[in-house]
Amino acid sequence: MRIGLLTDGGYPYTTGESRLWCDRLVRGLARHEFDIFALSRSREQEERGLVALPPQVRRVRTAPLWAADRHPTGRGRAERGYGRRERREFAAHFEHLATALCAEGADDPGEPDGFAEGLYGLAGLAREHAGLGGELRSETAVRILEAACRAPGANRAVRAARVPDHLAFAGLLERALRPLSLDWYGDDALGAADLSHATSGGSAALPGLLAKRFCGVPLLVTEYGVQLRAQYLANGQLAAPVRALQAGFQRRLAAEVYAKAALVTPGNTHGRRWQERCGADRAKLRTVYPGMSADRFHAVGEGAYGGDPHTLVWVGRIEPAKDLVALLHAFAEVRRAEPEARLRLISAPAEGAEAVGYLAHCRALAAQLFPDEAAGAHAVGDNPVSFEELGGPEAPDLAAAYAAGSVVVLSSVVEGFPLSLVEAMFCGRATVSTDTGAVVEVIGGTGLVVPPRNPRALADACVALLRDPERRSRLGAAARARALELFTVEQNIAAFRGIYLELMSHNPVHRESAGRAAAPQPFAHPAEAHVPGRWAATSATRVPNTAEPKPSRATGPLAVLMRERLDIAEEGAGA
Repeated sequence: MRIGLLTDGGYPYTTGESRLWCDRLVRGLARHEFDIFALSRSREQEERGLVALPPQVRRVRTAPLWAADRHPTGRGRAERGYGRRERREFAAHFEHLATALCAEGADDPGEPDGFAEGLYGLAGLAREHAGLGGELRSETAVRILEAACRAPGANRAVRAARVPDHLAFAGLLERALRPLSLDWYGDDALGAADLSHATSGGSAALPGLLAKRFCGVPLLVTEYGVQLRAQYLANGQLAAPVRALQAGFQRRLAAEVYAKAALVTPGNTHGRRWQERCGADRAKLRTVYPGMSADRFHAVGEGAYGGDPHTLVWVGRIEPAKDLVALLHAFAEVRRAEPEARLRLISAPAEGAEAVGYLAHCRALAAQLFPDEAAGAHAVGDNPVSFEELGGPEAPDLAAAYAAGSVVVLSSVVEGFPLSLVEAMFCGRATVSTDTGAVVEVIGGTGLVVPPRNPRALADACVALLRDPERRSRLGAAARARALELFTVEQNIAAFRGIYLELMSHNPVHRESAGRAAAPQPFAHPAEAHVPGRWAATSATRVPNTAEPKPSRATGPLAVLMRERLDIAEEGAGA
C-alpha cells in the first residue's frame, strides 16, 4: 500500500525529533511505498539536508514553517489575489475560528464550537484560491481577533489582550496554519495515498486532517511525546494573553485531530492519559511502544561482567528537569553508608545557556559536597563524582557508559518515555529511578522506583542494590528480558504493519483508478495484488454486471491456500 508519512521538524532531515524511529519504520516496511511530506523548522535544518532514503520512498515534499514572510504554497503553484467576495468568505471563516479560540470553554475539547467549521472553511478557501496569502496577518484578521477577545463569554485571560498581543498571536497562527496553503491535497500527492500517517500531533497532523476532508484518506496519528504538553511548555515565554490564545488553538486542534483520526497510537500510558483528557476516544487509542535498537547493547547485556560493583551511573541530557542536584545530595547519603561508592555522570555536550549554567552549578555543588579525597598522605586526591562527555575516552559509546557501573540511576522530576532506562535494561543493569512519566510502565517491576525530589529514598534504594549483588543480577536479567520483549525495533515494525493492514481493511481504496464518478470500492486492490507473481489485470472501475452472476473460482495463491484450509476443516468436521 502507499503511505503518506507526515512529519514536523524531523525525518527525513538529518536533525530533529522522530527521525530515528521513522527511518527504522520506513526501512522495516519495505513492501509498502512511502511518500514523505515534511515540515521544516529552521534554515539550518534545511541546509543540513536529508538522510539517505531507501528505495521504497517514492518522493519527498517539504515546506518551511520557520521563515517570517514565507508562504509555502507548493512548487509551481502561484497564489491568486483575493477579491471582495473572497475577503468576505475569509472574514466569516476566520471569525468562527477566532470566536472558538477565545470562548470561555476553549480549554474544554468537549464544548461544541465553530473551530472545525472555521478551520475547514479556511482550508477550502485556500484550496480554491491557491493559498491564504497574507490574509491571516491582515488588518481584517487582527480586527476580528480583537473583537473575539472582547466579546461576551470570552476567556478572562484573553480579555486583557492588547494590539501587540493580537499581532503576536496572528503571526503564530499564520505559521501554524501554513499547511492549509500547501498543494499537498490533490490526486498527485496525499490524495494518492492509501493512508496518512502523522508522526506527531499538531502541525504534522494538519495535512492529514485536510487529506481526510478533501480526499477521504484515513488518518493514523502516532505521538511518542506528549505533544500538547511540550507546546504548553514552549509557550512559557509568551505574554499571558498570547499564551492563552495559543493554548486554546493547540488544544482545539488536538481535539479535532483525535476526533477525525481512524486510530491514535500513543507511546505509553502516560501519553495516553493526556490524549484522553484532550478528547481522544478511548476506543481509538492503542499503545505502541517506541522501537529501539538492541544490537549495540548485546555484548554488555549478554556479558558476564556486571560493571564496577561500587559505581552508580547516570546517563542523559544535562538540564534542570533531570534534577541532578537531588541526585548529588542522595549520593552524599550513599557515601556515608558505602564509602567506596562512586558516581559517574555521563552526558552529551551541554547545549544552550540554560544547560551550560546548570552543569556549572552541578559541578560546583559536587566540589562542595565531595572535596577531593586521597587514600594516603602521599596520594593524589580524587573526587568520587565525575562529569564525563559521551564519546570521550572513558565512555566512547552508550554501551560503554552503561557497562561502567552496576546500577543505573534516573533522578528526573519530569520525564516522558525514559529512553535511558530502556537502554540500561538492554544492558542487563539494575535500575533505581523516580516515579515520573512512563517510568513505572517501562520498568514493570524489574527495578526500584522512588518518589521524585526525595534524596533520602533515592539513596536508600541505591545502597540496597550496591549491597546485594544477587538482587542486582536478578533484576538486571529480568529487565533485559522485558526490554527485548517490548521495546525493540522488530516489535514496533510488526505493530505498525498490523495497524496499516487493519485500517486498510476497514477503509475503501481512494486511488484514481477507482474513478471519480463512482464511490470508492472496498477491496478494489485485493490482497493477492501484493503477492509476488504475475496476475491477470483487473480494473477497479469495472461496471458491475447486473445479470445473474456466473459461478467463478479464484486461482491466486491466497485463494488456493484458503480453499485448502477449508477442505482440511471440512475433513476434520466429517471425521
